[in-house]
Amino acid sequence: ADINSVIAASELDCSGGFTMPKPFVADRFMRAFSGSYFQVSSLEPAKADHSHVLMQSRSLWDKFLPTSSISQLAEIQVFQAQGPINQNLRILEKVVSISRTDHAESAPTESPCVTSKMFKISAAADLKDMESELESFNNTLFWSVIGLGLTMAFFMAIFVRLGLAPLEQISKSLLAIREGRADKLEGNFPTEIQPLADELNALVKHNAEVVARARTHVGNLAHFLKTPLSVLVNEAKNTSGQLTDAVNKQVHVMRRQVDHYLARARTVASAAVIGARCDVGPTIADLTRALTKIYDAQGITIESTCAEGLVFRGDRSDLEEMLGNLVDNACKWAEGLVTITATSGAAPARIKIQVADDGPGLSEEQKKRVLERGERLDESKPGSGLGLGIVKEISTLYGGSLKLGRAESGGLLVELDLPAVERTSN
Repeated sequence: ADINSVIAASELDCSGGFTMPKPFVADRFMRAFSGSYFQVSSLEPAKADHSHVLMQSRSLWDKFLPTSSISQLAEIQVFQAQGPINQNLRILEKVVSISRTDHAESAPTESPCVTSKMFKISAAADLKDMESELESFNNTLFWSVIGLGLTMAFFMAIFVRLGLAPLEQISKSLLAIREGRADKLEGNFPTEIQPLADELNALVKHNAEVVARARTHVGNLAHFLKTPLSVLVNEAKNTSGQLTDAVNKQVHVMRRQVDHYLARARTVASAAVIGARCDVGPTIADLTRALTKIYDAQGITIESTCAEGLVFRGDRSDLEEMLGNLVDNACKWAEGLVTITATSGAAPARIKIQVADDGPGLSEEQKKRVLERGERLDESKPGSGLGLGIVKEISTLYGGSLKLGRAESGGLLVELDLPAVERTSN
């Protein structure tokens, strides 16, 4: 633009000299070392004395712009060079032809006026100004991109949250099924998610059917095995001798093994049921009433304490079997008092149940032996020796544990750790 402005304001005098009747008065060309410059030079090679410079902007003061070696009409050269006060300049240089437009004032015919002549015109600008504009543009572009990115991220987060909302609903529904608060996925799902919900409901239903069939088969197997064993026992009663003793002994062993493994098979099936749960308080209350009637004649008192809202994540029959074995065992050895205490466990979603008696208790060696399957410390007490072993296996199948300790009264303290259903707020 500066080059074109200089060309438009330039004229040629009769002798071929370069003139500018109306010089630039723009402040940037008048202020010394402003960073905006122009210069008009002859096509003669650049000289050290700068005699080839015909005109320059006031802003150059007593300095000169470097020139290139271009000499052909309309030839353009763009380069960078150091200017006044060590400014980094971008220079555009162009060879132009300036014609004389007023022929009325021509000189006499013996010395005609020059009608056109070529000059080299240069325009320069401080790169600092351009770099400042570029920096401003880059800053604007940077913050625009950042703003656009944040806006896109915000809306993307909203879209993802809305898109995944059905999956979150499925997750909550599965948790409700696992905790026993529902038996299938409920709710309206998008078309893309509905097949998944249908398949999950079918899987839950199939799991329940498989467990029900397993329980039926376990019951049938128990009936099938116990009946022949009862027949063998009855037949052995009618005879005596070494064979009879051997039969009775082996039948007794077989019955213990059948009871043990059938209980274990039933427990495995129960532990695999999705959503199995039962309230601990009512279970302990029912068990306390039943065993109190049984041991009341022996002067055994059963006291129970249960925290409110405890829910066992498992089958009620398994909890009854574990507690029944523990309390029944405590009543056999107690002097007069058996206590049952149920509280929340130390870890989240856990239940701690303690059964203590005021009996003689057990030594450390006896504690190790009593947990072995079929081990009986006192043959005078009724039982098969499977009680604590079964309790330990059932609790282990549910991810729990069984510990033996010493009660404050001096008797045996049995601590049962079991999984619980976490309380959910509505």
